[in-house]
Amino acid sequence: MSASRLLIRATLVALLASSVPVHAFYLPGAAPHDYRVAENVDLFVNALTPMLSGSDDAKLRSLINYDYYNPSFHFCEPEGGPHKQPESLGSILFGDRIFDSPYDVRMLEDNGTCKSLCTSSIAADDAKFINDRIREDYALNWLVDGLPAAEMKIDMKSGDMFFDMGFNLGNDDGPNEEQPQLNNHYDIVLRYHTPSPGKHRIVGVLVWPSSRGGSQDGLLDCDTRVPPLTLSETGENRVRYSYRVMWNESSTPWATRWDNYLHIFDPRIHWFSLINSLVIVVFLCAMVSMIVYRSVSRDVRRFIFCTSICLSATVSQISRYNAIDLSEDVQEDWGWKLVHGEVFRTPNNPLVLAALIGNGAQLCSMVGVTLVFALLGFLSPSNRGSLATVMMICWTFFGSIGGYISSRVYVSLGGTERGKNAFITATVLPTLIFAVVFLLNLFLIAARSSGAVPFGTLLLIVLLWFGISAPLSAIGAYFGTRRGAISHPVRVNAIPRQIPPPPKYLRPWATALLGGILPFGAAFVELYFVLSSLFASRAYYAFGFLALTAGVVGLTTATVTILFTYFLLCAEEYRWHWRAFVTGGGSAFWLLAYGLFYWVSRLSLDSFSSVVLYLGYLFLLVILDFLVTGTIGFLASYWAIRKLYGSIRID
Repeated sequence: MSASRLLIRATLVALLASSVPVHAFYLPGAAPHDYRVAENVDLFVNALTPMLSGSDDAKLRSLINYDYYNPSFHFCEPEGGPHKQPESLGSILFGDRIFDSPYDVRMLEDNGTCKSLCTSSIAADDAKFINDRIREDYALNWLVDGLPAAEMKIDMKSGDMFFDMGFNLGNDDGPNEEQPQLNNHYDIVLRYHTPSPGKHRIVGVLVWPSSRGGSQDGLLDCDTRVPPLTLSETGENRVRYSYRVMWNESSTPWATRWDNYLHIFDPRIHWFSLINSLVIVVFLCAMVSMIVYRSVSRDVRRFIFCTSICLSATVSQISRYNAIDLSEDVQEDWGWKLVHGEVFRTPNNPLVLAALIGNGAQLCSMVGVTLVFALLGFLSPSNRGSLATVMMICWTFFGSIGGYISSRVYVSLGGTERGKNAFITATVLPTLIFAVVFLLNLFLIAARSSGAVPFGTLLLIVLLWFGISAPLSAIGAYFGTRRGAISHPVRVNAIPRQIPPPPKYLRPWATALLGGILPFGAAFVELYFVLSSLFASRAYYAFGFLALTAGVVGLTTATVTILFTYFLLCAEEYRWHWRAFVTGGGSAFWLLAYGLFYWVSRLSLDSFSSVVLYLGYLFLLVILDFLVTGTIGFLASYWAIRKLYGSIRID
């Protein structure tokens, strides 16, 4: 086709494309709001959360969130009392409690005007409660147009400016550390962008809190230097809350307003960790491929040579064959070949193993789909609670996958109690998780924390898990049973073979610890940011790094488990089923150790409730990680063993 025809065709395509109407849309909860001058701007308040200060040696001192309108704080309330805002399931589970506030903020009005909000009377007991929260570095969390109020800070390593979400309830590093200073004045700086005349959009919310004591009945002057406000724990205290709103025009468009909040500290650490993990994965994959290729190729060569011997049947060729079969590698090959009649024998407790694998497959599906949604931008921090909501929904509707995988594995392992397997798969793990969450919720209720899940939400979770997920799991188990067992390339001997003592490095505890080092090392860096997000109330947003890390961990777990399973078979240990699952889940033991190290190095929990909460959440993380990685290890080993024994000829 000539160049002129191509040019004409391209022009016609461009004209047709320009004539087709295009309808753009925003993600749910992410549409911009255009404000007019003097239009009311709602300022919502969220729960008070403990925060990490900027110093490197700072430690988190509590894990309990508190309602903003907790009676002990005595914050100013709107007329008629505060009204709770609707929240998603994920927001409730993560402890978000959003209410309206008495702050009067209007677009581009009252710029720099100092206003008095209210005067509160704080008793001695409540003053002690507030002082304790200040010593524990609690932060206030506000929301304006979906953006969290933040403090502007500088990254000391890169020099970049970023917004640190939340601002301090008070100050505990003054000259008199025995008397913390309560912040009772707030300078609110709202940054706005004007995309078109008369339409303004909020692109940043900054708050500078300060402590202003002295006379609480005089004239209000926000610029006069006054001594800080301290609360007496022996008598009555009068506190006047004040604020000032300032508007600052910004060139930041609405679409990129979250860039200042989502600051990645030293991204080179993420890239270095990923590159290092990818090198390990490539090395492991090459090692597994080499072992399988050498094992299969030797057997093929031996089979061809034996066939030629049978055809010629000469004494000289038989002698030649006996002379060639002297390699030590051949004896190693015969180690795993000797157990070909035992390798697919039914393991101990196949019902429990299949149920664990089914729940692990359900969790793997949930994690995979959640990461896809996160990469597409649906789970950004602007959609509060969306991450937990999507995870709960995916877990519920992927019960069919868990039931299907569990039933097929159970039948393939020789199990016969199919109904019992379907029931255990659908109920045991949700019951365990619900029991732990219910117990932790009791501690939150006792501590008067806003993180306590309401009874109605608990009933909704029970309905999702046992009313939707369990029936879907039963349906999946039905189709898995109809599909039947997975075919095995070799038969099982009638009499079990005797197992020689294995070497020390192939004992169960050793393979679990050794096999878990590399997967844990691949996720070590990202794990720090995940734990900081969970326990230090920081938004997690590096989903690209997390998705790559999850893929690397999955490949590393699969290859490491295949290697250790091959070593077991070479040692004539054919009971590989549970060993593969435990070896694959070995990273969970390192996760537990790292969680305890994180507790010692980054946490300073004084209350018993915070200690129980941290250990309970860590236990749940370890259990879920063990199920996911153990399932990956078992299924990878099962696939490799079927391929290995299906590609050779058993003499």
